[in-house]
Amino acid sequence: MKRITGILAILLILQGSRSYGQSLPASTADTTLQEADLQTCIDVALKNFPLIKQNELDQKITESQIKSKIADWYPQVNLNANYQNTFQKQSFVSPAGVQSVGTYNGSVVQFGATQNLFSRDALLATKSAGDVRQNTLNQLITNKIDLVTNVTKTYYSILSLMQQTKVLDEDIVRLQRSLKDSYNQYKAGVVDNTGYKQATISINNSKAQKQGLEATLPSYYALLKLYMNYPAEKDFTIQYDSAQLDQSAVIDTNQNVDFQQRIEYKSLVTNKHLLEANLKYEKWSYLPTVSLFANYNLNYLNNRFGQLYKNNFPQSYAGVQVAMPLFQGGKRKQNIRIAQFNLERNEWNFQNLKNAVNQEYQSALSAYKTDLATYLATKENVQLAQEVYNTVELQYRAGVKTYLDVITAETTLLTSKINYTNSLFKLLSDKVDVEKANGSIQAN
Repeated sequence: MKRITGILAILLILQGSRSYGQSLPASTADTTLQEADLQTCIDVALKNFPLIKQNELDQKITESQIKSKIADWYPQVNLNANYQNTFQKQSFVSPAGVQSVGTYNGSVVQFGATQNLFSRDALLATKSAGDVRQNTLNQLITNKIDLVTNVTKTYYSILSLMQQTKVLDEDIVRLQRSLKDSYNQYKAGVVDNTGYKQATISINNSKAQKQGLEATLPSYYALLKLYMNYPAEKDFTIQYDSAQLDQSAVIDTNQNVDFQQRIEYKSLVTNKHLLEANLKYEKWSYLPTVSLFANYNLNYLNNRFGQLYKNNFPQSYAGVQVAMPLFQGGKRKQNIRIAQFNLERNEWNFQNLKNAVNQEYQSALSAYKTDLATYLATKENVQLAQEVYNTVELQYRAGVKTYLDVITAETTLLTSKINYTNSLFKLLSDKVDVEKANGSIQAN
């Protein structure tokens, strides 16, 4: 919207920035966590994140702005007082000669009251109050949805790193056992030294990979604390149910997207209502502003200042005031045309949103289906790799297989488990994108 006149310009002000990169005030988190599941992280974030706090204040600001403009419907009472010293009194010519009028000192105390009968500014504030409130609420909901999405994805990223670390711990334990066996065989002269050296190499690689994951983990915790506005110096751990994660990763891929469920659509509807109100506001410019007024004046007049306030000459009156511009060079007509064009222009936003939401949903759904196939394959591969490893290890102990076969099976098992972990949490992240695209994520 290029032009919103008068009161509408004030009421449409949005006080919050959506950027997460802004500098944040001190943490307001009042709870120290030991362990936190996903819902706890979301609840704390929605309660404490500074941008959400700002949006909540925006609602209060908007409410006060509305009440401030609606107050124009109430009687307005004013007091004005002045004192005037005249150096030279006014003179006039009469048949009796030149005479002066008035006094050297004068003072007026005026009590005045006005009452609007029709004012397009006050009328607009009354008519559009609900939509202005909704406009600010839409901004709050939008930021809450973004926050829930970011917290959820960060939570899953932490879980992915934790699961990979756990897989590597199990791998290191197996390799240490194999290293001990191969070293004892070497000392006994059964095999050469290549077996335990190969086991040492594998252990070193797994330990290095684990250290890399452990070094990365604090950065994701720091990001989660940012969204939760949680004290950086306080630590907590992620709590989760692995079986529940597997179950929650699967969604219905046959559902159709309804762009009207998106908060962006609701925001466009609210904006349309505000533009319609603005069009009416411009049309009301042809109507007069009508108000009642009443004044009571205390007039003090005296040539001597010391005697000025001993006597007063009161004056009172009341009336009706009607004000309407008769000709403004076509300004009102053009303002109406601008308001109409803005309303028509807004209609195209609905089509643009529908196309954008459809594209976003199809992209998210395609990524989810692709990663679902990968997830199902890697899940089966873990079971097969475990069976292969168990068989090869037994054959190695029986002298049928070489230690190189054990290392190969171990590497395959490790790769399968890590691939499964990555695919699971990638699928969970894809699920969040699909839910956001179809409007399933609600944060009212």
